[in-house]
Amino acid sequence: MSDFLFENFPSISSKQWKQKIQFDLKGLDYNDTLLTSTNEGIRIKPFYHNDSFKSLDFNVPDSKKTDICQNFFVNDVKTANFLAVKALKKGVDSVKFIADKSFDINLLLKGLDDIDIYFQFSFLDEDFLLKLIDHGKKRKIFLNVDLIGNLSKTGNWFFNNKKDHEVLKALLLRSVETVSIIGIDLVNYKNAGANTVQEVAYALAHANEYLNFIFDLNIKKELSLSEIENIIKNIFFSFAQGGNYFFEIAKLRAFQYLWKLLLNEYQIESQAIIMAEPSFRNKTLYDYNANLLRSTTESMSGILGGANVICNHAYDVVFHRKNEFGERIARNQLIILKEESHITNSEATSGSYYIEELTFEIAEKALEIFKEIERSGGFVKQLFDGTIQRKIKENAIKEQQQFDSGEIVLLGTNKYANKEDKMKNELELYPFVKKKNGKTEIQPIIAIRLAEVMEKKRLDK
Repeated sequence: MSDFLFENFPSISSKQWKQKIQFDLKGLDYNDTLLTSTNEGIRIKPFYHNDSFKSLDFNVPDSKKTDICQNFFVNDVKTANFLAVKALKKGVDSVKFIADKSFDINLLLKGLDDIDIYFQFSFLDEDFLLKLIDHGKKRKIFLNVDLIGNLSKTGNWFFNNKKDHEVLKALLLRSVETVSIIGIDLVNYKNAGANTVQEVAYALAHANEYLNFIFDLNIKKELSLSEIENIIKNIFFSFAQGGNYFFEIAKLRAFQYLWKLLLNEYQIESQAIIMAEPSFRNKTLYDYNANLLRSTTESMSGILGGANVICNHAYDVVFHRKNEFGERIARNQLIILKEESHITNSEATSGSYYIEELTFEIAEKALEIFKEIERSGGFVKQLFDGTIQRKIKENAIKEQQQFDSGEIVLLGTNKYANKEDKMKNELELYPFVKKKNGKTEIQPIIAIRLAEVMEKKRLDK
């Protein structure tokens, strides 16, 4: 039937389409009228055709299945364990524990034997992390130790440059196949205002700092090549997904292509391990139910982009304390995508002219930025120079101006705002950027939501 239909309709070239469009424009300029320029410097065309679109010689492996993950703060160990075990019965595939101090490992992980465990620590404790590595011999765990991520976010090392790397070295020397030690946390870059090209470039440059450190240990004969290969294959990346749906799909695809390209330079064959989560950048206080729609499409772009695991946020996470209803809804959004929509991996994106060309464009531009960073001395040097902070801030200011003018629309906030929507009595958490006083080694990269200034004005009325 499909062959019969195609035989009855002659194929039309991209040149013929463009000629027809130009005719219908009645004298208007094609480029000025129909091409859109983005903050990444990418020009979006009105149509894409199989005889002219650009693509990379790369496809996200179809075998990549996306797990559902749920976050838990470890304030009380028994409570965190209880909630995690309960979530497993409700449909999650893995859990992520967020902690700011050490805890009883056996008690926290009781009853969580057959799932992947992810951690996010705001501290660096060598003895505690070594115990976790020993525990990881029985299961797959991700420690997500990220010295550079902490530096960029807080402006300081955990201790200092030397001691932080000494702790990392001690962990790497004790590495085992089932434990991922290094995590590259890119979430804050997106939440601070980085665009998709910057995210990919910074992910590569951020990770390459660790690759250099790891191979230096090989030169000193402290790690063998097989040990290094295992460490690098377990490096874990955390991305935040924004609201530009197709760009966010292409972002993850472009990164996976470039990560594979970078590892080839080190003669290592491996796929990227990625966790994706919705960005806070476009979340709002007012008309907060719209956050459900935003986080659904952002989670979906993570799945279609090839993420291994998705952690969703509750629709009211900006201003409410953790609550059972919000967590259940966030979990069920992912379950619906997986079980009812049957969106489980990136198969649907392969061959899409638009996504393929976006992937190509993002990868090409990100690679140029990465090369520039490496030529200038690397990612950490650019952090200390203030270059990375400045570049992110420039894009953030541009986005803020687009939001303020209405070019970027957040329904219920800068368009179709409900004047009767009062939020003062709803605020259980402070939803705005908190200014921190104190000395820092570098200027920290601070996350800020687009709607904050506008929301403050409404709250003050």
